[in-house]
Amino acid sequence: MDNKFKFIENPSEQISNIKDYLFRILYNWKWFVLTIALALAIAYYFNISTEKIYGLKTTIVVKEKSNPLFSSGTNIAFNWGGVSDKVESIRKALISRSHNEKVVRRLQFYVDYLKEGRFRNEDVYGKTPFVLKLQPNQFQLLNTLIKIQFIDNEKFTLTVDFNEENNYRLINYTNETTKPYTFENAKFSKTYLVNEYINLPFLKAQIEPKASSVSSLAGQFYYIKLNSINQVTSLYQGVSAKGLAGTSLIELTLTGTNKNRIVDFLNKTVEVLAEDELEQKTNYARSTKEFIDAQFKNTSDSLKLIEDKIGKFKQDNLIYQLSAEGSEIFSQTTSLDKIQKSLIDRIEYFNILENYIKTHTSYTNIPAPAIINIEDGSISEMVGKLTELSIRKDKLKGEVTENHPSLIQVKKDVETTRTVLLENLTSLKEITRVTLENSKRRLSSYNYELNKLPNKEQKLLNYQRKYSLTESNYVFLMQKRYEAEIAIAASVSDISVLDTAKDTGQGAILPRVSFNYMIALLLGTILPLFVIIAKEILDTRIHTTDDIERISPIPILGVVGRNTAINNLAVFLKPKSTVAESFRALRSNIQFLFTRYVKGKSKTIITTSSVSGEGKTFLSINLATVFAMGGKKTILVGLDLRKPRIFDDFELSNEVGVVNYLIGEVSEDEIIKKTKIPNLDVITSGPVPPNPSELLISEATEDLINSLKDKYDYIILDTPPIGLVSDAVELLKYADSTIYVIRQLYSQKGMLKMINEKYSKEEISNISFVLNDFKINYKYGYGYGYGYGYGYGYGKYAKGYHQIENKSFFKKIFNWKKNK
Repeated sequence: MDNKFKFIENPSEQISNIKDYLFRILYNWKWFVLTIALALAIAYYFNISTEKIYGLKTTIVVKEKSNPLFSSGTNIAFNWGGVSDKVESIRKALISRSHNEKVVRRLQFYVDYLKEGRFRNEDVYGKTPFVLKLQPNQFQLLNTLIKIQFIDNEKFTLTVDFNEENNYRLINYTNETTKPYTFENAKFSKTYLVNEYINLPFLKAQIEPKASSVSSLAGQFYYIKLNSINQVTSLYQGVSAKGLAGTSLIELTLTGTNKNRIVDFLNKTVEVLAEDELEQKTNYARSTKEFIDAQFKNTSDSLKLIEDKIGKFKQDNLIYQLSAEGSEIFSQTTSLDKIQKSLIDRIEYFNILENYIKTHTSYTNIPAPAIINIEDGSISEMVGKLTELSIRKDKLKGEVTENHPSLIQVKKDVETTRTVLLENLTSLKEITRVTLENSKRRLSSYNYELNKLPNKEQKLLNYQRKYSLTESNYVFLMQKRYEAEIAIAASVSDISVLDTAKDTGQGAILPRVSFNYMIALLLGTILPLFVIIAKEILDTRIHTTDDIERISPIPILGVVGRNTAINNLAVFLKPKSTVAESFRALRSNIQFLFTRYVKGKSKTIITTSSVSGEGKTFLSINLATVFAMGGKKTILVGLDLRKPRIFDDFELSNEVGVVNYLIGEVSEDEIIKKTKIPNLDVITSGPVPPNPSELLISEATEDLINSLKDKYDYIILDTPPIGLVSDAVELLKYADSTIYVIRQLYSQKGMLKMINEKYSKEEISNISFVLNDFKINYKYGYGYGYGYGYGYGYGKYAKGYHQIENKSFFKKIFNWKKNK
């Protein structure tokens, strides 16, 4: 690339660019004020219109509790130990549908109490002076507003507005069945007394006043709406139950629009959970007690039957007591009978336990002994360890894959513990069997001695043995039933409340008022900033001389302000205006260039532009005017043959002009016309020809310009736009200086590409830019002109040096329309 196009920004230029952007942003301060005010207004409306959401919490402790008066060997509520994931189980229960449905039913949260508010019907649960008491197992109107308007403290009017477009249904809250309802009148209204039974086809209930309500109710009105239980339950399943790491604490958090509802729900959900957990905890003891009660009744009946038989036998055989030898045998055999029964029960339980372990893969619910005591500590220890490992394995299965090392290790530990436990059970069963066999042998020896007694005494002894064994079982069962009753009565829930939910005046968590205002302020600032930056990035128009310098190496000759005169004769009509001063500055710059580079008396200046409308004709006319008013003999030649413009401003005829000369119809003197401006002559374009390009490149054009050089000091050629037609390019060879006109906020940056290429290839020389129609815009800096066109752009600092226009509003409108 040519060196002319290599622009290296130094730090000062970068700072200047940043400064320009800051000016452009600050210039749009009104948009920032407007958007920030609008954003804050939206935030304010959002804050006051959004329903307030409150958040409350309660904390509970989950810790297994047992009565210290009972041990694992004596407590009828005994169950195998092992570490259970009770906190997680309780947490899951709290968010379960069935649990929350139970709480909703207890609190009757399917009844909504509403009051008309500014933006919506507000939930006023807990704030109403009455409660609605629904009759059980009756059908009630579902999802419809029921208006309760109090006449006084004793009477109220119940009103329901039915809509034919709606399908109404009734619900029975006992079994949750629904059925359709067809109303007779579009509006139902009836007056009732407080506490009076409301017996309607769609409502069966009572309005009961609260004891705490002492103020007058006259004129107050509320709405009641009944919802389905499933619908309400789904709302409260959003309760958050979070286990606090490393503790047995669970924190319950609930959000909602009514703090009274939140408090009641949180406290009731803990209460219901504690009741359910206690019931589950005592289920084993209850079922065991039921089993013992059945056994106790059978044993009691058997004991009475045996007692009757003994009495009848003694009476019939006239034998009332055993001999000394028989008493000894009775004592020994009775003791052995009890031992044998205990050993048989123990072996039976060991078989049950062994069979369970062999046939199951999960050991979280191993059957516990009901009416026997496990005296071997190793069995209890091993079963507890197996339960703990099994719970850990089940938990890991939900967290890791089957190939995870931790899960594989737990499975190995479970299998090892299971094998050891089975071996211990086998060994313990064998020892128990040996003890049982020894007991049986001893009993056989006593039975041999028993056979030596008289027949009557043998029968009496056998009766008494049965009675003693049954009596012993009866006493044992009575003790176990007593233990079960104590276990049920003395058991406490493993759930206790550490911190209850309470309304202590907590503020709403939503909407976040300060946060919303901060976001509004941020958006109100950022959005217009983005729009401004996007607009600047997408804007391809030329604004300042800096824009020109950044995209083109061609020098800038000067800056011309906006024309406020009635026509293009701005310098002549307003010689003291800023526009006139800018043309004088332009004249000085051109004369300086000619002094350095152009020799000879006559100078030829060509004015052109990229496209039509950039002001080249305006520049040509006033440049010619300023030279003429400076005492130079000047001629303005209109060579824009396609779109002639000059004649109108000088109030001349365009019937004869350059075109007529070029085709040989008239002489040079016939086309030169005097103007009212001293020293300024004009040659108009003449009628529009069919072949303007061919005429301009003819020898006649060259002859005309050479002839004019002999007569005038300055020749100003107004040519067509170089970006649209090739005419101006052909004329550049006659130019001592070429002025390329760029119009502020009109010319596109891309339009300079062609002229830049010609300049870089040195096809064009002595060319300069003039920024036309320039207006100070503080958006793009101070607009001093950077030395291009002195006398323009200093705003208030030029006071007294230039003619200041104070145009009326109507004149401004007129000039705006004229310029358009």
